[in-house]
Amino acid sequence: MRLKAGLLLAIAAILMPHTSAAQQDWPTRGITLVVPFAAGGGTDAIARVIAEKLATRLGQPVVVENKAGAASAIGTAYVAKAAPDGYTLLMTTSSAQVILPLTQPAGSLNYDPVRDFRPITLTATLPNLLVVSPKVPAGNVAEFIAYAKARPGHMSFASSGNGTITHLIGELFNARAGIEAVHVPYRTGAQAAPDTMEGRVHYQFDNIIWTLPMVRSGQLRGLAITSRERSQLAPDIPTVAESGLPGFEGITWLALVAPAKTPDNAIARLNAEVAAVIKDPDTVRKMASAGAEPPTAFGPDGYRALLSEDIARWKAVFDEGKIKLK
Repeated sequence: MRLKAGLLLAIAAILMPHTSAAQQDWPTRGITLVVPFAAGGGTDAIARVIAEKLATRLGQPVVVENKAGAASAIGTAYVAKAAPDGYTLLMTTSSAQVILPLTQPAGSLNYDPVRDFRPITLTATLPNLLVVSPKVPAGNVAEFIAYAKARPGHMSFASSGNGTITHLIGELFNARAGIEAVHVPYRTGAQAAPDTMEGRVHYQFDNIIWTLPMVRSGQLRGLAITSRERSQLAPDIPTVAESGLPGFEGITWLALVAPAKTPDNAIARLNAEVAAVIKDPDTVRKMASAGAEPPTAFGPDGYRALLSEDIARWKAVFDEGKIKLK
């Protein structure tokens, strides 16, 4: 027995340094960064900026792989079921982790947005802009709310589709402001813009990347930003929260996550390196060209806090019963 115990201790002594070294050596090969959307979109563009710089910092290739389909569910489920070794990551979004699960029957997705992933860090936020037709006689949110309240049932707002973030933001705004308005869904926000400009619909919320140039040109009037703080991309435009609806927020966010049970050392290293990449002035500039900004909070805790807030916020909007998906 004494000999057997001694042999086991010797084996453990040999293996322990090897295991520790293996963990410290991560990564020893290339990493796959899955984007659950088609190439060429905003999430893809930001993922590629981060992947290129992250590869330099890690000393290993970081290859972006697009696995689009089922409104992001295919790529998301793929990563959820991948080996939890730190070599398969997901660039996810609030639409994939919050909105999509709320729009699907319970248990219909092949992943759980909370249990199946370990958060690494938020990577970007994309503020939306409340824009109105130039024909609407309102220069700020307070004037717009007063105008809309005086016309109950005669107001309309556009979105990029039923159950999308821009639809939800519109419904949240209407509820908070006490506005009655008809929802008019389009395939994209950009397709809705001509009708908003002409006053066929009165207002819409959409990404600042394409709405801001139209505001600057006078084709639309920008009233407020939906982020918690003013956007670096348009610091002269106030937030909805400071314009009479305290606490109002409705943004799109991106985050880097890994399969559940990914080792602590990989999560910690990725968190540190990705944060450094995002804070790089060149990254900030490239993100701005995609209508995105660095997050205000980094690390797993920042992700968990925003995820929890968004689930509660948008579930409440769905529970109001104003979102009709069918």
